Amino acid sequence: MLRVRANPTTPVPRFGFAVGRRLGHAPARNRLKRRLRESARLSGAEGKADVVVIARRQAMEAPFPALDQSLRGLLARAGLLSREAAE
Repeated sequence: MLRVRANPTTPVPRFGFAVGRRLGHAPARNRLKRRLRESARLSGAEGKADVVVIARRQAMEAPFPALDQSLRGLLARAGLLSREAAE
């Protein structure tokens, strides 16, 4: 899940990651946050916005390519990816 709020003071999107305690123990949650952070870094997102990625249970078992594709799809729907970055 993705929440986006416009922020005209930031030149690039800022990301935050919410991974609830119900998803697993701390090392597993931290691993998921690292994977999401890397996916966001590689996404090439553009725009002046604050983005919060809220992890769901399926993200814990998802391989990185699926997680990356899902995040890119969400960012594209939010209008934060250019056409070439979305593909």
